[in-house]
Amino acid sequence: MTCTKVTLRKRAISKGRYSLYLDYYPGIRNPSTMKMTRRESLGIYIFQAPKNSIEQSYNKEILQKAEGIRAIRVQSLINEEFDFLDKHKLKASFLDFFYDLVLKKDQKWLMVYTHFSNFVNNQCTFEDVTINLCRRFRSYLLNANQLKHKNLKISRNSSASYFSTFRALLKIAYRDKLIPENINDFLEKIDYEDTKKEYLTLEELKQLANTPCKIPVLKSASLFASLTGLRISDILKLDWSEIILASDDGYCMRIRTEKTETETTLPLSEEALELCGTPSLGKVFKGLERTMVYQPLKKWVADAGITKNITFHCFRHTFATLQIAAGTDIYTVSKMLTHKNVSTTQIYADLVSFKKRESANKISLK
Repeated sequence: MTCTKVTLRKRAISKGRYSLYLDYYPGIRNPSTMKMTRRESLGIYIFQAPKNSIEQSYNKEILQKAEGIRAIRVQSLINEEFDFLDKHKLKASFLDFFYDLVLKKDQKWLMVYTHFSNFVNNQCTFEDVTINLCRRFRSYLLNANQLKHKNLKISRNSSASYFSTFRALLKIAYRDKLIPENINDFLEKIDYEDTKKEYLTLEELKQLANTPCKIPVLKSASLFASLTGLRISDILKLDWSEIILASDDGYCMRIRTEKTETETTLPLSEEALELCGTPSLGKVFKGLERTMVYQPLKKWVADAGITKNITFHCFRHTFATLQIAAGTDIYTVSKMLTHKNVSTTQIYADLVSFKKRESANKISLK
């Protein structure tokens, strides 16, 4: 195999300048287009005849940077990495890439896509995705109005959640070598504000279970979430093929979670399995739609005489707090919730106030 030599060269252009480029000999083939190339313009220039110390310093600094690029190209050729040739990738639409992912993700990804599309006026290539652009989008999220209620600001926690999703997008783009650097290394997260995590007590959950709901599948899915801790995104896509017989003759779910993309196997209680209905093909909760977890859910909760502000995600909180209250250790609850860190699960232990009282009374001098 012939080793390609990379030489930094210059070409005279207008206004007394030299344009800098790299000369490859012999030429190299772009693995995507299969075309041969000899030259790579660096898009930078130096003065042909520096008139003062400023221009001399400029020339010296630019030549050092150009030499640095040349060294990187030599290393890439040695490692047989030719990504730098695919400059047409940088001209491709970042928004199209984003939207293709949205089609595979949940509603939140669509919300973030819409905000970002508005932010960039519906035009953004991979070349446009810079640290500065992403930092400005972070600032945008902290000050933008909601999409549906245009007179209301996005909440702090929604901004944090949206930016977290955007950072996940950047991670995928970098992993797929569509952007040249891991921009997340230079971005600050948006911190979440502490909020009250609402949940149902066991008595309230039983009260809700005994209350009729106009949408049976909504009732089944909600109670299922309370017994398993599963998120709405995972319940919506839960398939009968993912419910299998375990080695202990019980049933379990073998799923890949939507939010954390975690492969996990979770046991199912007999009550949770009954809520799934008769086994068949396809989705478990057929007919369940995300729109049902808003007004229809609020109506059902109100009919049960529960005045708490209960959202579908509160059933996940309910599962966690009831498990901890029943004595299940935090590590096990963490695994059931597919949390990556036990510290995330700790907040549910803090919610169970009577467990704190029980702990306080364990030490007595009498």
